Amino acid sequence: MAHPLVLASASPTRRTLLENAGLSIKVIPARIDESTLRDALLSENMSTRDIADALAEMKATKVSLKQGARLVLGCDQVLDLDGEILSKPGTVEEARAQLLRLRGRTHDLLSAAVICLDGAPIWRHVGRVRLTVRAFSDAWLDHYLDRNWPDIAGCVGSYKLESEGVRLFSRIEGDYFTVLGLPLLDLLAFLSLRGDLPQ
Repeated sequence: MAHPLVLASASPTRRTLLENAGLSIKVIPARIDESTLRDALLSENMSTRDIADALAEMKATKVSLKQGARLVLGCDQVLDLDGEILSKPGTVEEARAQLLRLRGRTHDLLSAAVICLDGAPIWRHVGRVRLTVRAFSDAWLDHYLDRNWPDIAGCVGSYKLESEGVRLFSRIEGDYFTVLGLPLLDLLAFLSLRGDLPQ
C-alpha cells in the first residue's frame, strides 16, 4: 500500500490482526459517543446489522475527513440477543449479569467494517457469527470472572474467544476473525482487488 491503512479504532486486537496479515497500520481512534449514537439508532428501529454498519461508517467517515487520500477503516461490533443489543460491561457485576443471560442460549455477533476515502465510504461488510453458550455452573462463572476481569471489560458479551472465553461455548458457526471484531478475509480480498495488496 502507498500509505498505511488508517484504523479508526483503539482496539489492540484489530490492530494485531491487521499487522499479522502484513499490513502497515496507523491508528487514529474516532472520538464518538457510541452509547448515545447506538441509542438514537435503536429509537429509529434500525436492525442490529444496520446499527453495526452505521457506527462503523460514522467512525471511518469522521477520521477520513482529515486524512485526504488515505484509506480509513472504521469498525463496530454488536451482540444481538434475540433482537436486543448487549453492550460492553462497565463493571464485573454487569459482566456476570450478561453471561447469566447468555447461558444456554444462542446469540449473534455482528462485526461491521467500512472503508472511507476522502470522507466517503467505498467499501463495507458486516460479518455475522452465531454462538451458543454452554450451561456453565455459577461456581465456574465466578472463577472465570475472577481470572478474567478487568481484561474482558472492553468486550461485547464479556468474553474473548482468543483466550479463556472460548470455554463458554458449545457451538460457534461462522468466521473466527469476525468474532474478534473484524471481517478480515473480506477486507483483505477488497484491498487485493483494488491493487493495494500484491496478489
